[in-house]
Amino acid sequence: MSENGHVTDVRHVLVLPDRDAAEEVAEELPDRFGVADEPQLVRDALAGEDDAEDAQWLVVVEDPDSRLDRSALDELAAEYEGWLEAP
Repeated sequence: MSENGHVTDVRHVLVLPDRDAAEEVAEELPDRFGVADEPQLVRDALAGEDDAEDAQWLVVVEDPDSRLDRSALDELAAEYEGWLEAP
């Protein structure tokens, strides 16, 4: 909760090199972090590129209670050659 009493929306974005890595990370989130809501997978094509080889994949995780450990999420992404996007 923020200082004024309103719930703040927290969203974590993990950036992965390909779809397979993104799908594997999304499958691990419930077991490792107890994530109940299914993460959203988003293809993020690099500017000006249409080739699928040049696309990164994003795993978007909603964290309304701000209970997920950012460093642990970053470590998970790093296991798949990715990273956690800075807020």
